Amino acid sequence: MRAIDGACVSFRCRRDLLRSCSVTNVHRLSRTDARQIAVRAQLLDARRPTDFLDVLRHLTMLQVDPTSAVAPSADLVMWSRLGSSYSPKDLQAALDDRTVVEYRAMLRPCEDMALYRAEMAQWPGTGDVRGYKQAQAAWVESNDSCRRDILDRLRASGPLTSREIPDTCARPWASTGWNNNRNVTMLLDFMAQRGEVAVAGRKGRDRLWDLADNVYLAAPAARPAEAVPDGVEEAETIRNDKRLRALGIARARGPECPVEPADVGEVGEAAVVDGVRGEWRVDPDQLDQPFSGRAALLSPFDRLLHERMRMLEIFEFDYALEMYKPVVKRRWGYYALPILYGDRLIGKLDSTADRDAGMLRVDAVHHDVPFTAAMAAAVDVEISDLGRWLQLDVVRAR
Repeated sequence: MRAIDGACVSFRCRRDLLRSCSVTNVHRLSRTDARQIAVRAQLLDARRPTDFLDVLRHLTMLQVDPTSAVAPSADLVMWSRLGSSYSPKDLQAALDDRTVVEYRAMLRPCEDMALYRAEMAQWPGTGDVRGYKQAQAAWVESNDSCRRDILDRLRASGPLTSREIPDTCARPWASTGWNNNRNVTMLLDFMAQRGEVAVAGRKGRDRLWDLADNVYLAAPAARPAEAVPDGVEEAETIRNDKRLRALGIARARGPECPVEPADVGEVGEAAVVDGVRGEWRVDPDQLDQPFSGRAALLSPFDRLLHERMRMLEIFEFDYALEMYKPVVKRRWGYYALPILYGDRLIGKLDSTADRDAGMLRVDAVHHDVPFTAAMAAAVDVEISDLGRWLQLDVVRAR
């Protein structure tokens, strides 16, 4: 059983620890070292955690993706760590009482929203703001009357879905893609980034919106009170530190990711990985720790493999979600689950939950490496546990 360290360290205490650290050496890691650090940090080693909220607080977020070819991604991520003791009702209860909230398509511990409020107040940013963000801010400003109308409606009648809010935008949102002319939806998303509104729940697949203070400040006191960081820079440092503790190893700098970065700035300590170019940052708490692995079936959106370059460079694993590809171009299946064994990603499971028929249909287990008898047996155990958790009979294709 596993207790997750650092769950109750306050923002300011963690900041002081960061400032007191001095780095004198660059750690040299093998790819095996790097993989084991990543697996252990993601709570996928043999020491399974036992508490749902502790896991979420350590991981910092779960991606919202309602695709249920097997199960929703957030539930799969939790099952991969906790096993069949995890119930999706645990997550729903935390959402209902707002211990967990949704922000930018990620489920996050509500107390972590304190790390975003200073940034929200300065949206779209200060200094050298990227051109697309300036354009977003200009679009919001041109629709200020609609923005104010939304706030008035939420004060009077919230929570509401976007469908229940009249579109009074003076200037439509122009896009060549899915969001073209989805004016209320886009405005609500930008208002969330401004800290004015927040997702208060779901009505079916539609998000329910309310005033941000009604969501973030109404959450139960599930943890000791923690101070709000002093400004954007401090909050960003704390978020980077939390991200590094969740990932174990990450790049200091990387491509811009609008929703959640994959890099971590200067937190942690410097490291190089044999056979991989460039410098990494590593969580010093993960160095020189024993490793004992296990088998695990992962969501396609699992953070162990969320950053494609890290997945290729450290795990040497080729994978892409193929649900949007034509059937004839799929190599591994509509919603194939990556297979972890020890510190290696060794294959993909092509399976589908057929709830009407009461079965988990296993169409293929794709081997990236030859499976040993121990590998095959461990993977079979995980498939059986997945069926048990889903309350479906496992049926293998002949």
